[in-house]
Amino acid sequence: MNRAVVAARAWIGTPYVHQASCKGAGCDCLGLLRGVWREVIGEEPESVPAYSKDWSEPEGEERLWWAGLRHMTVKDLDDVAAGDVLLFRMRDGAVAKHLGLQAQVGAGASFIHAYSGHGVIESALSTPWARRVVARFALPLEIE
Repeated sequence: MNRAVVAARAWIGTPYVHQASCKGAGCDCLGLLRGVWREVIGEEPESVPAYSKDWSEPEGEERLWWAGLRHMTVKDLDDVAAGDVLLFRMRDGAVAKHLGLQAQVGAGASFIHAYSGHGVIESALSTPWARRVVARFALPLEIE
Protein backbone atom coordinates (compact mmCIF):
# COMPACT_ATOMS: atom_id res chain seq x y z
CA MET A 1 0.00 0.00 0.00
CA ASN A 2 1.11 3.57 -0.70
CA ARG A 3 2.96 5.04 2.32
CA ALA A 4 1.38 8.47 1.90
CA VAL A 5 -2.11 6.94 1.99
CA VAL A 6 -1.25 4.89 5.07
CA ALA A 7 0.11 8.02 6.77
CA ALA A 8 -2.94 10.10 5.81
CA ARG A 9 -5.36 7.44 7.06
CA ALA A 10 -3.65 7.60 10.45
CA TRP A 11 -4.83 11.24 10.64
CA ILE A 12 -8.52 10.31 10.19
CA GLY A 13 -10.48 11.58 13.16
CA THR A 14 -8.13 14.51 13.79
CA PRO A 15 -10.31 17.57 14.43
CA TYR A 16 -10.35 20.46 11.98
CA VAL A 17 -8.26 23.33 13.34
CA HIS A 18 -7.37 26.22 11.04
CA GLN A 19 -3.58 26.51 10.44
CA ALA A 20 -2.75 23.51 12.65
CA SER A 21 -0.76 20.41 11.65
CA CYS A 22 -0.75 18.02 14.61
CA LYS A 23 -2.07 14.47 14.21
CA GLY A 24 -4.80 13.75 16.74
CA ALA A 25 -4.93 17.35 17.99
CA GLY A 26 -5.94 19.33 14.91
CA CYS A 27 -5.22 20.30 11.32
CA ASP A 28 -6.66 21.92 8.25
CA CYS A 29 -6.25 20.56 4.72
CA LEU A 30 -2.80 22.09 4.28
CA GLY A 31 -1.82 20.92 7.76
CA LEU A 32 -2.78 17.36 6.82
CA LEU A 33 -0.55 17.48 3.74
CA ARG A 34 2.26 19.02 5.79
CA GLY A 35 1.96 16.22 8.36
CA VAL A 36 1.95 13.48 5.74
CA TRP A 37 4.95 15.17 4.06
CA ARG A 38 6.90 15.13 7.35
CA GLU A 39 6.07 11.45 7.93
CA VAL A 40 6.94 10.10 4.48
CA ILE A 41 9.43 12.59 3.03
CA GLY A 42 11.01 14.54 5.89
CA GLU A 43 11.42 18.21 6.63
CA GLU A 44 8.86 20.53 5.06
CA PRO A 45 10.31 22.31 2.01
CA GLU A 46 9.36 25.82 3.16
CA SER A 47 7.78 27.64 6.08
CA VAL A 48 4.09 28.33 5.79
CA PRO A 49 3.18 31.89 6.77
CA ALA A 50 0.08 32.59 8.85
CA TYR A 51 -3.03 32.70 6.68
CA SER A 52 -6.64 33.71 7.13
CA LYS A 53 -9.60 31.61 6.08
CA ASP A 54 -10.07 33.85 3.02
CA TRP A 55 -6.34 33.92 2.17
CA SER A 56 -5.42 34.50 -1.45
CA GLU A 57 -9.00 35.44 -2.33
CA PRO A 58 -8.66 39.26 -2.17
CA GLU A 59 -5.56 39.15 -4.38
CA GLY A 60 -6.75 36.24 -6.53
CA GLU A 61 -3.35 34.56 -6.11
CA GLU A 62 -3.11 30.81 -6.62
CA ARG A 63 -0.69 30.34 -3.70
CA LEU A 64 -1.36 26.62 -3.15
CA TRP A 65 -1.00 25.94 -6.87
CA TRP A 66 2.30 27.82 -6.98
CA ALA A 67 3.56 25.89 -3.95
CA GLY A 68 2.57 22.63 -5.64
CA LEU A 69 4.54 23.65 -8.73
CA ARG A 70 7.59 24.44 -6.59
CA HIS A 71 7.64 21.22 -4.59
CA MET A 72 5.79 18.46 -6.44
CA THR A 73 5.49 16.99 -9.93
CA VAL A 74 2.48 18.10 -11.97
CA LYS A 75 0.38 15.25 -13.37
CA ASP A 76 -2.39 15.13 -15.94
CA LEU A 77 -5.78 15.14 -14.25
CA ASP A 78 -6.47 11.73 -15.82
CA ASP A 79 -3.18 10.19 -14.60
CA VAL A 80 -4.69 8.91 -11.36
CA ALA A 81 -2.68 7.14 -8.65
CA ALA A 82 -3.04 6.52 -4.95
CA GLY A 83 -1.01 9.09 -3.04
CA ASP A 84 -1.57 11.93 -5.51
CA VAL A 85 -2.14 15.36 -4.02
CA LEU A 86 -5.37 16.90 -5.29
CA LEU A 87 -6.01 20.65 -5.48
CA PHE A 88 -9.65 21.72 -5.52
CA ARG A 89 -11.36 24.95 -6.58
CA MET A 90 -14.42 25.03 -4.36
CA ARG A 91 -16.27 27.83 -6.21
CA ASP A 92 -16.14 29.02 -9.83
CA GLY A 93 -13.93 32.08 -10.08
CA ALA A 94 -12.38 31.51 -6.64
CA VAL A 95 -8.78 30.55 -6.01
CA ALA A 96 -8.04 26.84 -5.58
CA LYS A 97 -7.44 26.36 -1.88
CA HIS A 98 -8.57 22.93 -0.74
CA LEU A 99 -6.22 19.93 -0.71
CA GLY A 100 -6.69 16.21 -0.43
CA LEU A 101 -4.73 13.03 -0.95
CA GLN A 102 -6.05 10.38 -3.38
CA ALA A 103 -6.61 7.19 -1.38
CA GLN A 104 -8.47 4.76 -3.65
CA VAL A 105 -8.64 4.76 -7.45
CA GLY A 106 -11.18 3.27 -9.81
CA ALA A 107 -14.87 2.68 -9.15
CA GLY A 108 -14.47 3.28 -5.41
CA ALA A 109 -12.25 6.35 -5.76
CA SER A 110 -11.73 8.25 -2.52
CA PHE A 111 -9.56 10.95 -1.02
CA ILE A 112 -8.49 11.97 2.47
CA HIS A 113 -8.82 15.59 3.52
CA ALA A 114 -9.40 17.86 6.49
CA TYR A 115 -12.76 19.51 6.08
CA SER A 116 -14.22 22.27 8.24
CA GLY A 117 -16.90 20.88 10.52
CA HIS A 118 -15.79 17.28 9.90
CA GLY A 119 -12.09 16.99 10.69
CA VAL A 120 -9.92 14.56 8.75
CA ILE A 121 -12.12 12.16 6.81
CA GLU A 122 -11.97 9.86 3.81
CA SER A 123 -14.59 10.91 1.25
CA ALA A 124 -15.77 9.36 -1.98
CA LEU A 125 -14.27 11.20 -4.93
CA SER A 126 -17.80 11.59 -6.29
CA THR A 127 -18.69 13.73 -9.29
CA PRO A 128 -19.30 16.89 -7.21
CA TRP A 129 -15.80 16.59 -5.75
CA ALA A 130 -14.08 15.32 -8.90
CA ARG A 131 -15.30 18.25 -11.00
CA ARG A 132 -13.61 20.63 -8.55
CA VAL A 133 -10.13 19.08 -8.98
CA VAL A 134 -8.01 21.60 -10.91
CA ALA A 135 -4.56 20.11 -10.36
CA ARG A 136 -3.00 16.75 -9.50
CA PHE A 137 0.52 16.40 -8.16
CA ALA A 138 2.86 13.53 -7.31
CA LEU A 139 4.88 13.80 -4.12
CA PRO A 140 8.62 14.21 -4.84
CA LEU A 141 9.64 10.58 -4.39
CA GLU A 142 8.38 7.15 -5.17
CA ILE A 143 6.19 6.13 -2.26
CA GLU A 144 5.29 2.47 -2.42
